[in-house]
Amino acid sequence: MKLPVIVIFDVGKTNKKVLVFDEQYKLVQEQSAQLEETTDEDGFPCEDVHVLTKWVQQKFTEILSRKDIDVRAVNFSAYGASFVCVDARGNVIAPLYNYLKPYPENLKRQFYDMYGAETRIAKETASPFLGSLNSGMQLYRLKHERPGIFESVAFALHLPQFLSYILSDLPASEITSIGCHTALWDFQKSKYHAWVQKENIDKRFASILPSGSSIPITFPDHEIEVGIGLHDSSAALIPYLSAFKESFVLISTGTWNISLNPFNHTELTDEELQQDCLCYLSYEGKPVKASRLFAGHEHEQEIKRLASHFNRSSESYQGVEYNEAFVYDLRPSNEILLHAFSQVDLDQFGSYEAAYHLLIWNIVQQQLRSTNLVLQGTSVKKIFVDGGFGKNNVYMTMLAKAFPRLDIYAATISQASALGAALAIHKHWNKKPVSADMIDLKHYSKQQMIK
Repeated sequence: MKLPVIVIFDVGKTNKKVLVFDEQYKLVQEQSAQLEETTDEDGFPCEDVHVLTKWVQQKFTEILSRKDIDVRAVNFSAYGASFVCVDARGNVIAPLYNYLKPYPENLKRQFYDMYGAETRIAKETASPFLGSLNSGMQLYRLKHERPGIFESVAFALHLPQFLSYILSDLPASEITSIGCHTALWDFQKSKYHAWVQKENIDKRFASILPSGSSIPITFPDHEIEVGIGLHDSSAALIPYLSAFKESFVLISTGTWNISLNPFNHTELTDEELQQDCLCYLSYEGKPVKASRLFAGHEHEQEIKRLASHFNRSSESYQGVEYNEAFVYDLRPSNEILLHAFSQVDLDQFGSYEAAYHLLIWNIVQQQLRSTNLVLQGTSVKKIFVDGGFGKNNVYMTMLAKAFPRLDIYAATISQASALGAALAIHKHWNKKPVSADMIDLKHYSKQQMIK
């Protein structure tokens, strides 16, 4: 008898994964790939949407060919701030622009001259101005810099919904993608912001479907439910909201460390917006206050520098155990190093381990400030950390010291974003109840650090 399963494509900026879960949401199969990038018309690196499309189609076909499983459903989680533009025939007609691409200052000025104060629009859209990280600003740029291309756009699909479109052929919009620092959504009025309508950009969007929607398709000879995809950070919250009823903050770590507080519904202040705080929308359409830190990217760059300097492998950090002495020895000079570890002279360190401790100490001090932005005014007692930093003993130990009044947990979960995408369409493919023990927790306390 074939095993009933759901297939999830979890597309990160660096790593692309395809995962297969059974009805108990146990991992049956996992494959990952790093796909070659291309460049846009300005020579800036970006995702190769054609390579990505072929990869999705190829992997899905491979999984369908397995004789031991019965694919009942497929869904998608992917990074935000990225649009794929297709014409009336479904052809991709513009690059999948990189959200790190610098934004033209003249276009920024033109936008705010037309639509009003930056602070007001940031508050209304729950999105500080982030340039290309505001996917709405990417479309504004496309319209004003490449009007011929823009006029040919039938649908601008956020990346998770484009991945769904590859298999379902149904264009859709979805609230977690619209609500992730896009500058498109008016959080106060629960609809597209007035500027989106005045620019006629809303006419390039497909209908908004509920996050838990699915489309039945026949592929190749039996019916499969195809979800419409979710923004990965919002998807990562779903297993935690399913498993825990008391309030918590989730620090979802990867390229970005995103602190998500689904129990903080206070309106964003000007000060919070200035410190890169914003709101996401949950898969239920509720605001989730969030703050972001580019910590995974910094870590990735700095371990390369450490490896080169100390003649070690780039994976050496994985074997580093927490040592309190390193932190105390270096503390007098630490204050001036915040946000500037890349400028630190590595010759001052006697060992790779000592330098790595200061790198993590520096990241944790930034994390403390970032996470405190979403903690304020709430009664949260627990912080869960998932992703790469949750497996990093040095980081987790220092984080527990930084938050001595809170319970800090490393959450081991089989791919939180992918699991969230699977749970979002549970009712469409799975008649079994959702298990309460999907998440393994390891508790870190301040006392553990006292030797």
